[in-house]
Amino acid sequence: MRNPVLLLAAILGLGLAANGLYMLAAPADWYLAVPGVTTTGSFNQHFVRDIGLIFVLIGAAYLAGAARPGDRIALWAAATLWLAGHALFHLWEVAVGICGTSAIARDFPAVTLPAILGAALTGWAVAARRREKPTG
Repeated sequence: MRNPVLLLAAILGLGLAANGLYMLAAPADWYLAVPGVTTTGSFNQHFVRDIGLIFVLIGAAYLAGAARPGDRIALWAAATLWLAGHALFHLWEVAVGICGTSAIARDFPAVTLPAILGAALTGWAVAARRREKPTG
């Protein structure tokens, strides 16, 4: 893959899908391994696996978008909407006092950064599509 943007999308997709597969295969281990998760409530295998499915699907959306230029915007935008909502929810928990401000830094690599990367990838895809289409 020569395009660094597509490589980034593939890496993001693989990471998200791997996290989801971990959640599906070993939900209790995932719950104990991810910093901060145990402070959000008691373990619920069904809930962890539900979210694991989402991570697998959004990871697949970034991978499919990297391979399918015609579907890229829709795939990346849909996945990014979920990631952005997830990140905003985490920030809301801090804003209303459910979590302390230390959660912002703790959650950044796995929650906020993927949303930022997804937004950047989607923006790039929209700009690339506009460059391809002649105006007038």
